[in-house]
Amino acid sequence: MAHEVIKRIEEAGPELASLAEENERLGKLSDRTAELLRQTGVIRLLQPTDFGGYAAHPRDFAAAVMAIAASDPAAGWVAGVVGVHPWELAQMDRQLQKEIWGEDPDTWVASPYMPNGVADPIDDESFVLSGRWPFSSGSDHCQWDFLGALKGTGAGAPIMPPEVMHVVLPRSDYELIEDSWDVVGLSGTGSKDVVVNQAVIPAYRTVTQADISDGTASARSGRPEAVYKLSFGVMFPLGITAAVVGICEGALKTHLEIQKDRVAVTGVQVRDDPYVLHAAGEAAAEIEASRVQLIEGISRLHDMIENGIEPSIEDRSNQRRNQVRCAWRAVSALDEIFARSGGVAIRKSSPMQRYWRDAHVGLQHMIHVDGAPYHSNALHNMGLETPPGMLVTI
Repeated sequence: MAHEVIKRIEEAGPELASLAEENERLGKLSDRTAELLRQTGVIRLLQPTDFGGYAAHPRDFAAAVMAIAASDPAAGWVAGVVGVHPWELAQMDRQLQKEIWGEDPDTWVASPYMPNGVADPIDDESFVLSGRWPFSSGSDHCQWDFLGALKGTGAGAPIMPPEVMHVVLPRSDYELIEDSWDVVGLSGTGSKDVVVNQAVIPAYRTVTQADISDGTASARSGRPEAVYKLSFGVMFPLGITAAVVGICEGALKTHLEIQKDRVAVTGVQVRDDPYVLHAAGEAAAEIEASRVQLIEGISRLHDMIENGIEPSIEDRSNQRRNQVRCAWRAVSALDEIFARSGGVAIRKSSPMQRYWRDAHVGLQHMIHVDGAPYHSNALHNMGLETPPGMLVTI
C-alpha cells in the first residue's frame, strides 16, 4: 500500500504545486491542499493498521514526504510533522486512539512538543494545564494537538529534576491564535500559536518523553511492528528533514527548467555556460546524497529491529548526526544553484524564491541545530560518557 501512496502523490503533484502560492497567501494550507493530502494517504502511513493505517516502513514515509515537498514545501512540511504523530499515538493508550480515529481514521493531530506549560496533577487520574505554544504546523486542519509540558508538583511548579510529558488535547480544549504566524518562509504551513487555559487532561492522554524515547511506551503498547520500536529521537526528525530535502529537490527541478532557455546578459545561452552547469551537477549530487543517506540510515535502524537487533546509542546517535547533516548539505546545495538562477528567480512570481525561503526556514527548526547532535555523537564514538541532557537528542 505504501507504493500506492507514492503513486497518488505523484499524480497529485501538479495540482499541489499549483496551490502553493495560494497556501502562502492564506498563511495555511488551503482546504483543497488538505483534501489532496488526505486522498494520498500520506498521514496514515505510520498509523497502526487496526485504526486504518499502513504501519509502513519509515523509508516509505520519508520518500512520500519528499515527493510532496518537491511540489509544495508547505504541504510537505505539514505531511512530515503531522504524519509522524500517528507513530507516537500508536504507542499510547488504546482509549485515546479510539477517541481520535474510532470514527474517522483521517483525523489529524498537530503539535508542538516544546514544554511550555506545567501539567499539574489533580489526582492520579488527571492533570490541569495552561500555557502558550508556538509553531503548531497544520493546526487549522487538525482536531487534536500534542503539547509538551513539564510534570508539576501539584502546586503549579515543575518537579525537579524536570520530567517532560507529551499530552494530547482535543480542539475544544485549546485556541489557535490567528495572527501568530507571520513569517518569511513556510507561510503555508499555518504553524500558529496554541493557547490552553486550565484544560483538564485525563492521564491516559499523556505519556512521558522518556517512555516514548527509551522504548518503554513501545513495549507497553504490545504492537509487534518494528516501526513502533524506533526511538523518538530518530523518528520525530525524520519527516521534518525529509521535507527539507524534498524542498531542495523541487528547487533543483525548477532551477533546471529555468536554465534550459535562459540567456545571460552576455548573450550566451546558459545551457552553454560550463560554470552554471557544473554548479547544477554538483548540487544534484549533494541533494541526492542527502536523500540516500537519510533513507538508508532510518532503514538500517528499522531493519536491525526487525531482525531482533537492538540499535545501540551509537547507532541512534549516528543517525541523528547524519539526519542533521542531510538538511544542511541539501540547503547548501540549493544556495549554490539559487545564486546562479538569474534575476528571474527573485521575482515573487517565480517558485524558485519560495523554495529558497522555505528551505531556510525549515533549517531553523530545532532538530536541525547541529551543536548537541554533533557534540554527543563525537563523545559516543570516542566511547566517552555523554551528559544526560544530550541523550534527549537521540
